[in-house]
Amino acid sequence: MSYMDEYRFWREDSYFDQKTKDELAGIEGNEKEIEDRFYKELEFGTGGLRGVIGAGTNRMNIYTVRKATQGLANYIIKQGGEKKGVAIAYDSRYMSPEFADEAALCLAANGIRAYVFDELRPTPELSFALRTLGCISGIVVTASHNPPEYNGYKVYWEDGAQVTSPKDKEIIAEVKAVTDYHSVKTMAKEEAVKEGLYQVIGSAIDDAYMVELKKQIIHPEVIKEMADDIRIVYTPFHGTGNKPVRRVLSELGFKHVYVVPEQELPDPAFTTLDYPNPEDPKAFTLALKLAKEKNADIVMATDPDADRLGIYALDTKTGEYVPFTGNMSGMLIAEYILRERTATGTMPENPAMVKTIVTTNMADPIAADYNVKLIEVLTGFKYIGEQIKLFEQTGCNNYVFGLEESYGCLAGTHARDKDAVVAVMCLCEVAAWCKKHGKTLWDQMIELYEKYGYYKESLYTITLKGIDGSRQITEMMDKLRKNPPTHFGDLQVTRVRDYATGVMKELATGAESHTGLPESNVLYFDLTNDSWCCARPSGTEPKIKFYMGVKGTSLADAQEKNEKLTEELKAVIE
Repeated sequence: MSYMDEYRFWREDSYFDQKTKDELAGIEGNEKEIEDRFYKELEFGTGGLRGVIGAGTNRMNIYTVRKATQGLANYIIKQGGEKKGVAIAYDSRYMSPEFADEAALCLAANGIRAYVFDELRPTPELSFALRTLGCISGIVVTASHNPPEYNGYKVYWEDGAQVTSPKDKEIIAEVKAVTDYHSVKTMAKEEAVKEGLYQVIGSAIDDAYMVELKKQIIHPEVIKEMADDIRIVYTPFHGTGNKPVRRVLSELGFKHVYVVPEQELPDPAFTTLDYPNPEDPKAFTLALKLAKEKNADIVMATDPDADRLGIYALDTKTGEYVPFTGNMSGMLIAEYILRERTATGTMPENPAMVKTIVTTNMADPIAADYNVKLIEVLTGFKYIGEQIKLFEQTGCNNYVFGLEESYGCLAGTHARDKDAVVAVMCLCEVAAWCKKHGKTLWDQMIELYEKYGYYKESLYTITLKGIDGSRQITEMMDKLRKNPPTHFGDLQVTRVRDYATGVMKELATGAESHTGLPESNVLYFDLTNDSWCCARPSGTEPKIKFYMGVKGTSLADAQEKNEKLTEELKAVIE
């Protein structure tokens, strides 16, 4: 059907409710809007669904959620996993509870038990819950840090990680095979509860999750010693982090934790924020105001589903709060864990740290310094989770820490996704350790730079929406792939890694080898002077992302090199 035929089908067919039909009647005559809503199905990618809430095939609504869930249910049944059930969590966004219930009732109608949290919970707790309950799969209804008009639907498998190859492609195939909305099953909630197919997850899982988090603390005695001296400001950005973060910090003994009152409670409109993203400096306005009032040592924010953490720390020399990138905070935690586990004799045998290919290269010398194996994986924390599963299956390594540049990390193996709750806890321990030794987190970061090099990374993003935007992104990647640059200004390209073909090519010799990683539409350019650049279309948003990194001799030198590389990149792609 054409997009106009789909539009008429949704307006006329008895399957769709009157509210949906009324919304679509409101755009009658607006062909551009109709085309955008119906020119394609909302893509069920390797992570699930994400899109603007509204009526239409290219929107998040109860019908697209049901349809995706029917595909997942069909796959679960083919895998013989229907008796294990599926755990479902949701965040504070518009329609999150409704989408969670729609998914649960579709599963129930297919004979698959759904375990649904009684209220909003963090994404990492879903990862923990599904493993604890022995489920075959898990669903989180969230659009992470996207603007308020978005929602999403992420699928996890029984190991607790988001689905990876080949299951991701197999599930996508099942979802695409559901072409008739009338074939999608659902049932009344009362009936599902009565038949034991809809069960509520309550506080028992919260308690077990807290126990696992606190196992990651290395020096509880340092926290106890410094608990009255350290001051912490925290904001959950109106999301799921509020209760678990406050609880774990309180149980560890931190006495001065100040939560930004205007952002404490759930708010799907994210009224106090332009964008609920811990990468956005503007999002910290209220937190920094409170930090100055309380003379806080550390300022932290978790995104709405509490899998990503952003921080500022006090620079006592200037009296100002300094922003940390995800790479910086990740390196602070990683170096502390590696150093203190080595010093206390609690480092496991054959330890390994895992990072994504676009994460800071500062991880390399730190891992080498503590004799920890460093493993690189594709962008996406599910690939870090996959490594944890591999370690457990083979016994080849023991997982110590994993991180990605986009403000996500994981200490411990209680979850298989990035966990901002455990990251908050770990950073507060590092801050307490620093306070005990007369320094701040910023002082500690400078010490790491002085020891390992001033690494600096950045991200340049181009947003291209709609049909034309998708075509432009494809053309941009094709151009880079067919005619790869040989230099970015003064920096020479030494090697091109094409993860779509799996081929790495050394430019000096022409020698080719395999990347050793799964197929992905990513191009990575190794450059001279410890620099690099990477191009990757987003899997969840209409964007193409360019990651880059340099190594300098000082903060100013690294900043200058990074800015120059960014300008050279723009010249290459324009």
